[in-house]
Amino acid sequence: MSESSRFWDWIAKRYAKTPVADEAAYQTKLQVTRDYLRPDMEVLEFGCGTGSTAVAHAPNVKHIQAIDISAKMVAIAQEKVAANNITNVTLEQSSISEFTAHDQTFDAVFGLSILHLLNDREAAIAKVYKMLKPGGVFVSSTACLGGTMPILSIILRMGRFLGLLPLVRFFTKKELEDNLTDAGFHIDHLWQPGEDKAVFIVAKKPG
Repeated sequence: MSESSRFWDWIAKRYAKTPVADEAAYQTKLQVTRDYLRPDMEVLEFGCGTGSTAVAHAPNVKHIQAIDISAKMVAIAQEKVAANNITNVTLEQSSISEFTAHDQTFDAVFGLSILHLLNDREAAIAKVYKMLKPGGVFVSSTACLGGTMPILSIILRMGRFLGLLPLVRFFTKKELEDNLTDAGFHIDHLWQPGEDKAVFIVAKKPG
């Protein structure tokens, strides 16, 4: 078990009980995402957490494969799926780096509140690009912390060293946009509700 999976296992129950920080922004992201979905779509969500977004989008697509590195997060997500009588969401404990799928398998991939927690986001983005069908979309919401107060970086690194916080990578919105376009994506939608808010992007694979 990795350090990151241990952290998220430790915090899973508390995380599940924590309200969404900005409910209005979350609902806006859900609605924008729905505009890209179709009933015949195969979807992957990595870093699915406790499954709220997968549950929300399940009625709009054919199937969602949802993965997370935390077994306890996945267990909570499975409870939500069962409680809502959802039959088209499959859950699995896995990281995006470990997950395997054929090229051009998915119509859409969700990576929400996860890219800044990855050791190698460029590799993850490149993998997503390969797994998407031509014309497929990658929907992400990411904390772009590059250029923020230096003290925040020190606090997060110290918390990581003490095992109290997960790995957090610092990069700017422009760097994230460049990562996506360098991988071959076209930025179809970009929204940031505030300077200190996560950057929501729908990136499309040409097709």
